[in-house]
Amino acid sequence: MTTLQIEQFSCRTDNFGVLIHDTATGATASIDAPEENPILDVLEDRGWQLTDIFVTHHHADHVEANLALKKKFGVKITGPRDEADKIPGLDEAVGGGDRFRFQDYDVEVIATPGHTLGHICYYLPDAETAFTADTLFALGCGRIFEGTPAQMHQSLQKLAALPDDTVVYCGHEYTEANARFALTIDPGNQQLVQRATDVYGLRATGKPTLPTSIGLEKVTNPFLRTGDPQIRQLLEMEDECDEAVFAEIRRRKDSF
Repeated sequence: MTTLQIEQFSCRTDNFGVLIHDTATGATASIDAPEENPILDVLEDRGWQLTDIFVTHHHADHVEANLALKKKFGVKITGPRDEADKIPGLDEAVGGGDRFRFQDYDVEVIATPGHTLGHICYYLPDAETAFTADTLFALGCGRIFEGTPAQMHQSLQKLAALPDDTVVYCGHEYTEANARFALTIDPGNQQLVQRATDVYGLRATGKPTLPTSIGLEKVTNPFLRTGDPQIRQLLEMEDECDEAVFAEIRRRKDSF
């Protein structure tokens, strides 16, 4: 029986904040720290005490509240080793293949370079949950600011290899725009068509489209479907490698 509670909430313009709380010990971790006040509001509302911050990458909209929360709660900040000099208040640096404990839960660190060179994701196998920040989005993936298309494709393949029932929390509410683009790449995918309709309905009523799951992304997210014959035919890339197909999809999304 899981003792983990997960609370997702909006921050900034389109970021998501996520708190994970262990009911057995009272420990609470924030996945990134995009904005102080929304995090404080949820902590107060739930009666939780912040003990940890797990940072995925160095962009300001993911670390802005690190130092304020550390000053207020004395939290331990864990973050990417390859961006250690860019993570405010970092206490423990971790990298791909590392594993640490959050109370009774194993936390596996997955290196996912692409969006930034040192980006990492956190996977809790016992809770069947992954926090993918700006690598994997619902129906999309992050922009490639520092890495290469090949790196991002490989990073996404690592996440796609997780069990299908893995629940995925992402860094931003981009799903509606991602759905509109995905339909231009994979228009014959009826599961995608239905999902897009569901997404539009959720956003029309102000509801979040997350979390998602690895299984759902594998059948509807074009960035995880580079081997699909219909997508390759539409792109006129039937004989190209998966990395080349991914790069073309990302190129089109960048200018969509």
